[in-house]
Amino acid sequence: MTRIAGLEERPFQLAVLPREDWSTGDYVAGEVLGRRAGGQAELPSGRMIEVTEGDLLVGAFGSRFATLEATGSWEDVGEDGVMDLLTSGGLMGKVRSLSTLIPEPVSLRYAGHVLVGGEKLTMAQQARRPLERRSFRTPVVLLLGTSMSAGKTTAARIIIRRLKALGRKVLGAKVAGAGRYRDILGMKDAGADAILDFVDAGIPSTHCSPVIYTEVLDLLLAHMAEVAVDVAVVEVGASPLEPYNGDLAVDALRPLVALSVLCASDPYAVLGAVHAYGFRPDLVTGTTANTEAGVQLANRLTDLPVLDLRRKHNLPELDRRLMEALPPA
Repeated sequence: MTRIAGLEERPFQLAVLPREDWSTGDYVAGEVLGRRAGGQAELPSGRMIEVTEGDLLVGAFGSRFATLEATGSWEDVGEDGVMDLLTSGGLMGKVRSLSTLIPEPVSLRYAGHVLVGGEKLTMAQQARRPLERRSFRTPVVLLLGTSMSAGKTTAARIIIRRLKALGRKVLGAKVAGAGRYRDILGMKDAGADAILDFVDAGIPSTHCSPVIYTEVLDLLLAHMAEVAVDVAVVEVGASPLEPYNGDLAVDALRPLVALSVLCASDPYAVLGAVHAYGFRPDLVTGTTANTEAGVQLANRLTDLPVLDLRRKHNLPELDRRLMEALPPA
């Protein structure tokens, strides 16, 4: 969350502010409580560090509504100031519900807001403004999911590698979800010439009001328009039906979509997504494609092409679809 703020290189102070002055996107510090082995936080570089009792972590107030992991918000923090790392990327708030399948989050106590020059520092303040507002017109390979952890980021990395092998300049972007630098860094590691996400536009999570998200998306698309590439591989985090405003992102990008890829958790989710989203993707992949059984059932339920993109023998078919969908290099 702090990667856009440059706090490693500028002096700042901490001050405890009254509750009425708290808001989404505020940079705040939390003191790590207890000692839980394996508790980790993401550095501004994207590298991970294990945290221990007494450490001070700087992150940002926000909210999360993950179907498979945790829900919570800074608005749930009580008078005791105890809160949690909602993501290891520094999204801070109080957990309301937690899956039994994941470890307890890192627990923190509010230690104060970050002040620079005596003023509260926020993510919105640190979002870079484009020199010129241009319309985003780059062809898009759009990755949607039936849920979180359905294989979108893995598919994005593979598609980026194939596009680079085909001689294309590629932007990797994530336009909805909860902030983790890891996802778009994975796109960079796969060969993307540039990477962007909603953190660059000044919010820690797209679990926010549609009005706020529309403004953020407009800024993010303006940043994306500044990048001279042939194609953008764009991931919509979670699913468009979850309250991360992914539906608004899909609507905005739809005229530019050259190839749509649905990453599904299982064959029945493919069928559900076709009906719920109201469109048929060009290609299905993700967890449902892990086995021949999943591929065949998903194909039979929807008559959509299903490919496990991690299998070498499927890459020529992926290349063919990419070349047919995109303008010539």
